[in-house]
Amino acid sequence: MSTHPLDTAAVKAQFPLLKRELHGKPLVYLDSANSAQKPQCVIDAMSEFMEHSYAPINRSAYQLASEATDAFEGARAKVQRFVNARRAHEIVFTKNATEALNLVAHSWGRANLQAGDVIVLTHMEHHANIVPWHMLAAERGIVLRWVPLTTDGQLDLTDLPALLDGAKAFSFTAMSNVLGTITPVRELCAAAHTAGAVAIVDGCQYVPHNVTDVQAWDADLLAFSSHKLCGPSGIGVLYGKEALLDAMPPFLGGGNMIADVRLDGFTSAALPAKFEAGTPPITEAVGFGAAIDFLQGLGMANVRRHEMEIADYALRTLTERFGDDLQIHGPRNIEVRGATFSLGFRGIHPHDLSQVLDEHNVCVRAGHHCAKPLMRLLGVTATARASFYLYNDTADVDALADALDGSADIFGL
Repeated sequence: MSTHPLDTAAVKAQFPLLKRELHGKPLVYLDSANSAQKPQCVIDAMSEFMEHSYAPINRSAYQLASEATDAFEGARAKVQRFVNARRAHEIVFTKNATEALNLVAHSWGRANLQAGDVIVLTHMEHHANIVPWHMLAAERGIVLRWVPLTTDGQLDLTDLPALLDGAKAFSFTAMSNVLGTITPVRELCAAAHTAGAVAIVDGCQYVPHNVTDVQAWDADLLAFSSHKLCGPSGIGVLYGKEALLDAMPPFLGGGNMIADVRLDGFTSAALPAKFEAGTPPITEAVGFGAAIDFLQGLGMANVRRHEMEIADYALRTLTERFGDDLQIHGPRNIEVRGATFSLGFRGIHPHDLSQVLDEHNVCVRAGHHCAKPLMRLLGVTATARASFYLYNDTADVDALADALDGSADIFGL
């Protein structure tokens, strides 16, 4: 697939917040792994919809409601094309990816798992892909197995066939929010299917940064969020193969998710309404669709190329400048990592480090990043995480390096 360089200055100019200055200095936003900033087109699409087109969807026959329904379902179709799903009704809108993964654990899991059944996870998972399975383990007595990591932060697949032996599902991240590691999703899905297991992919960190093709992966289920790919918060996605979603019971009960309700029971609606109880995030779906239009206009292959260049520059610059004083967790090979860097610097506590960086207008995340099991494996309680996106450039890497130098001066190191 051919790519061309992003015009980072032109891209950045489309994000109003990134024009903001603090104390007369530019803002350097390096927390996109947490939540991405929003381009003007997304802001405008949501504002215009609320000003001119907002109405409840699906339940009313008047023209305004029909237009709103078309806008909502149009966003679903955009998501379908974005991840190359076969059918629009294989796209379920959720509150976020966390809700999507909970839906899988509690709908598919409760319908299919009994005491002693095995679910395989990895040591690099986000809490959203751990805690729902722990909840189900407490309820049903299922067993969790864990794929370990190599010393450079990749999955150690040496014993994967044994770990998957007899497993009912393999649920794994496509890209670590801590290590930046990109996992071999197609290979992992194939391994799951060889073992007779369902392949569940957490795509939160991957989908905003890479070309995503669920059919090429042969993924059974995929969860991701809007707010990490330049869209609004409050809306996420569960993609699932039609037959699998059809067989799963509803997750939440209420309006919109029923075909019929009687005194003695109910009948579920067809997909995707079966999993979309209540009034959905209509305006957010419109913004989500606008974000997808924006990203497709740039080209996801171009986004990936840009971030590989940033990752390469960051690794070289930070290593040459700080050597062993700076610990960068995760792979050094940019082919298997994104531009997300969890850092340890000269023994400074990550929260202190992030506060000092903030004095330089450099925004990074400090904490365990909802990955406490991984933190324990790394031997740390927290890291400072700098995550780059399509609106960042090499100047932002330099700003981070200068701010790290400044923190060393403050702490007398």
